[in-house]
Amino acid sequence: MLSIRNLHKEYVPGKPVLSGISLDVAGADITAIIGPSGTGKSTLIRCINRLVEPTSGEILFEGRDLVKLGSAELREARSRIGMVFQEYNLVERLSVMENLLTGCLGRTPAWKAALRRFEPEDIQRAWETLEIVGLTGFVNARADSLSGGQRQRVGISRAVMQMPKLLLADEPTSSLDPKTSVEIMELLAGIAKSKGIPVIINMHDVELARRFARRMIGMSGGKVVYDGAPDGLDDTMLKQIYGGEDWLH
Repeated sequence: MLSIRNLHKEYVPGKPVLSGISLDVAGADITAIIGPSGTGKSTLIRCINRLVEPTSGEILFEGRDLVKLGSAELREARSRIGMVFQEYNLVERLSVMENLLTGCLGRTPAWKAALRRFEPEDIQRAWETLEIVGLTGFVNARADSLSGGQRQRVGISRAVMQMPKLLLADEPTSSLDPKTSVEIMELLAGIAKSKGIPVIINMHDVELARRFARRMIGMSGGKVVYDGAPDGLDDTMLKQIYGGEDWLH
């Protein structure tokens, strides 16, 4: 589904944030990317759909190199890559239902979108998605009236409305309390399984990642230093990823 080859990113010439990342991602599982702040986790996630432009390397999605796509082709490819943001990125003045339907814009003619004339099957899918995330009672509520956990559920639902082949999540639980964080991870794990798509999540909470991810990618200094099962992340490896040891116990 996704192959990353020798990916590099420099915001400042000569100061790499990503240094030769190569990964293959497939299967209906959660892949969690962990590592200290500033090591390039968010940059990696955002390079995949070119919200951040890579400096060099290949990002092969469904057989095409996203790095080489022009604006129209990239827009079409992005329509199949769902994105969940730490800061939710909702249209605050719109209702929950209206925010969900923005996930259909990639396949809705511009004139219909402007008049808010969405296909009946998209509206039905939105209702079904709201049922899954437990927000049917908030369908007409403005986004800015919701709690953080509710907003993140709307953000996830909007991504699901794209009918993506790949779902990316950039620190989706970092602003949430522990109970809500678990609920959001349960939701993302359920989506991976029910939709049969890979979900790649960048996160800080190692134990939460271990609980839900089938595969863990540990980054340090812009490089992958661990790629494997959660039970392989022993204290020695965590010290290599994060440095120091006082925080471990």
